[in-house]
Amino acid sequence: MSIKNTFSLLFRKYAFIRVLSCVFIIAIVLTIISVATVKSKKIPTITSLSPVVGSAGDTMVIRGYNFGSVRGTNYVEIGGNKITASSYINWTDGLIKLVLPSNVQDGLVIVSTQSGKSKPGFFANKAGIPVEVPQNIKTNLPVITAIEPQSGSYGTLITISGSDFGTARGGSKVYFSASSEESSLGSGDGELKTDFDFSVIAASESDYDYESWSDSEIKVRIPDGAVSGNVYVLTEKGRSNLMNEEIRLAPGTKEYNSRKTYILQLNSDIDSIDTKNGTNITLRVPRPLVSSWQPMVELTECSPEPVISDYKNTVIHQLDLPKATSQSKKFRFSHNFVVSTYALQTKINEKQVKPYTKTQKNRILHKMATMPDPLIQSDNKEVIALATEIVGKETNPYRQAKLIYQYLLENYKLRDELRKADAPVLDLLRNKKSDPYEISIFYTTLLRSLSIPALPLAGVLVDSEMKTKSHWWTMFYIENFGWFPVDIALAMGLPYKSFRPVEKPQEYYFGNLDAQHIAFSMGWNEISHTISQNSKIVVRPKSYALQSIWEESSEGNVNYSSLWNDPIVLGLY
Repeated sequence: MSIKNTFSLLFRKYAFIRVLSCVFIIAIVLTIISVATVKSKKIPTITSLSPVVGSAGDTMVIRGYNFGSVRGTNYVEIGGNKITASSYINWTDGLIKLVLPSNVQDGLVIVSTQSGKSKPGFFANKAGIPVEVPQNIKTNLPVITAIEPQSGSYGTLITISGSDFGTARGGSKVYFSASSEESSLGSGDGELKTDFDFSVIAASESDYDYESWSDSEIKVRIPDGAVSGNVYVLTEKGRSNLMNEEIRLAPGTKEYNSRKTYILQLNSDIDSIDTKNGTNITLRVPRPLVSSWQPMVELTECSPEPVISDYKNTVIHQLDLPKATSQSKKFRFSHNFVVSTYALQTKINEKQVKPYTKTQKNRILHKMATMPDPLIQSDNKEVIALATEIVGKETNPYRQAKLIYQYLLENYKLRDELRKADAPVLDLLRNKKSDPYEISIFYTTLLRSLSIPALPLAGVLVDSEMKTKSHWWTMFYIENFGWFPVDIALAMGLPYKSFRPVEKPQEYYFGNLDAQHIAFSMGWNEISHTISQNSKIVVRPKSYALQSIWEESSEGNVNYSSLWNDPIVLGLY
């Protein structure tokens, strides 16, 4: 090899080494810059949020740090919706003020900047939260001057005239007389005392009894469960004077008796948590519902402290987990409820039951209890055809309901064990064997397909040994009479140890209900996402409550296990 060629080879070799060294040095510099940039990122952090419960138009104040000295492209998100620019009053690195928009929803509050998103806080729209009404005798009490008409039946719209009712209802209520019993409950070995007044019943929000409310006039419907007696208005100022209202049920009679009061415990566990990105888990624990036959529900113990104790008939808990955490610890959520229930007995003069009028069909209750929903597919053509075939030319809704009831008893068999959760209920159109959940939902669906207002109920049965099991039944609405109970699964022979044996279950469970039914939901409880539309949700089908969300976790990598124990009875009074 010549000296020239040797020199050329060495030059190329060392030139390559120099290039390789430069690339290596540049990579190290870029890595250092990248690490420094990541470390310099200041993730926004919320330290306080006020108000936690508020209304559209309220000013929200968010305190914390790393929000940025100017808003720029930064933003606040509430319930998965970005707050528009016109809503912000002030934005500094440690404080944000904004006006809650008219469409504000309950959900998580997040501050988002170029550095990332904060851990969330929680906000609830005040309009959807039941409010306890304190009395204040130092202000003007509401006054009733007249009630028209002075007599009616369940569902009758009455007008209450007077003054100082308040310009909006808020947490105010109208109370009617109910079956009077002692408010001190006792049984043999012990006694449970409560301040609850069983002698009155409030107009029902779930039945859409409140039509309008102004400072001088209230339009409200007589609620299911009321009896002739006193009516009064209760506002934050106090209680009004008493006025009398006569209540009579033309189609028949209703009796509430044999009251039982249960101490009910619900436990749920979250464990085996593994998250690579900080996450939030929200639990919506069902509450027993309040109704005419289940008038008292009190949450007496709750651990840990909930975010909200009663929102859309659920107790809301939140679990915030940091980034890159593997938690072996188990989180237990425990709830004790005091629940009072009545046995409901009805007698119907079926000749007095009339088809629904056009005005009655326009009532909100009627529309909400006849329209299809994710649970009740009453618009299915095969369902409509079957229901129409069963009732023939009959137009009396009571007789229609009874004909369908008798048809199912004669043509279907009951299996005690539940079918798999995703088994379609409408399989029953061809499969004549069903479980208690399916037959109750199917019966409700057939009623609704005939435009009979009907709702499925979910809860638990308490047997004579104080054991509970998830259970489902139906209520349908008769104008001027109210809700009429039907437990078709028990009528079909579902094994059940009642406190008192029922001699003719097929007759008894069409129109009667014992006090061993504890209901958690009446109808499908559609719950919206509180985190974002892309959050992961868990639904518990064929359970003791009918609701669309039980658990919700924020986006990102998160694995955990959950165990929802069946409600247990700690005591009976």
